[in-house]
Amino acid sequence: MTAAVLAAVLVAALLHASWNAIAHALPDRLLGFALIGLGGMAAALPFLFVVGPPPREAWPLLTASVLTHLLYMGLLMLSYRTGDFGQAYPLARGTAPWVVAVISAVLGHSMPLNQWLGVLVVSAGLMSLVFAGGRPNRRSLPALLAAFATGLVIAAYTVIDAYGVRLTGDPLGYITWVMLAQGPVIFLYALATRRRRLFGLLKPVWRAGLLGGAVSACAYGLVLWAQLTGAVAGIAALRETSIVFAAVIGAVFLRERLGAVRIAASAVVVAGVLLLAL
Repeated sequence: MTAAVLAAVLVAALLHASWNAIAHALPDRLLGFALIGLGGMAAALPFLFVVGPPPREAWPLLTASVLTHLLYMGLLMLSYRTGDFGQAYPLARGTAPWVVAVISAVLGHSMPLNQWLGVLVVSAGLMSLVFAGGRPNRRSLPALLAAFATGLVIAAYTVIDAYGVRLTGDPLGYITWVMLAQGPVIFLYALATRRRRLFGLLKPVWRAGLLGGAVSACAYGLVLWAQLTGAVAGIAALRETSIVFAAVIGAVFLRERLGAVRIAASAVVVAGVLLLAL
């Protein structure tokens, strides 16, 4: 990983934390994801004038990417509905890096020892945040299972997109087509379920939701560019430092309490990032 790749992924993590803070501020989760999808699609539309259609061999990967991204959003909403955001989200994001590392190793992509340690340390730091909101119990089990499944799906689309962007050699074209394909799906579902009430619900929050979607598209575009290097597992771990940025944003702008567990977990994540940067 070069310094440019490291910087790009950390900027992507900050952007990812920012759009999640915007999404967290929207009380209606379905509406928030619908608007974020539309915002990503709106951000991608202008690039149709500069990117061509994807090559035929990339279509299976693009289709798989869109389906896994939609499954990710569905599982994430299920996690939010069945349990506490502060426990479900770190488990989901902390699961993905080490699963990506294992998949990469199975597929023959070896990593130096410091990167293995970095991935595992980052994952451990993130997953320890599950305990920041209290000890998990039997009531939180459905949410934690949904969050773990979410982490597996994140790992799946990470590997799919790494292959897709390296196949096309065009991260801008790849992210454009993914955003255009998945963008309207959740909005159409919200329209079918909320019907006439939808546009009244959209009125006070549509600007924030669309902004969140545009920021999300920029964040993932940076990650896809970084994945051209082939350092998929390390990049997956670095991207999840967004949770540390989210904790800082919450403390500075939303006056949320960090607490000893979050501070300790953030320190562990930073240690993992330093190992990855060696």
